[in-house]
Amino acid sequence: MAVRACGLIIYRRLQPAPSSKVTDSIEYLLLQTSYGTHHWTPPKGHVDPGEDDLQTAFRETQEEAGLQASQLTLIEGYKKELHYPVRGKPKTVVYWLAEMKDCNTEIKLSEEHQAFQWLKLEDACRFAEYEDMQATLKEVHQFLCSRE
Repeated sequence: MAVRACGLIIYRRLQPAPSSKVTDSIEYLLLQTSYGTHHWTPPKGHVDPGEDDLQTAFRETQEEAGLQASQLTLIEGYKKELHYPVRGKPKTVVYWLAEMKDCNTEIKLSEEHQAFQWLKLEDACRFAEYEDMQATLKEVHQFLCSRE
């Protein structure tokens, strides 16, 4: 059976400069793991027994980034499932999209992560070395741009 994990792709909007497009002011939150290859990823984690996927996404975000559900706005209409092998076993990760209500809210990392960054799309794609995560970030950005 596939390992199942869930998380949130979190973004914030900075005050855009008068001449810039609104979408230029979007930054994505990535966390750097404190184990393995120290890869960068949105907050996510394994589903606990009795938990539904969205509960898992919010719990993991609270544990890994210190963000409460009340500090985020879940964006309707976006949900993404990624499928890939981890150590030879299939893994499914389900992501939802959430916006920070206050772009200055402090991030509080757990011991699972050693760093975090707010990154514009291009930099976020560079940090997220896995192609499916890069594609997901680009897809999210297109989704947000289409809603402007």
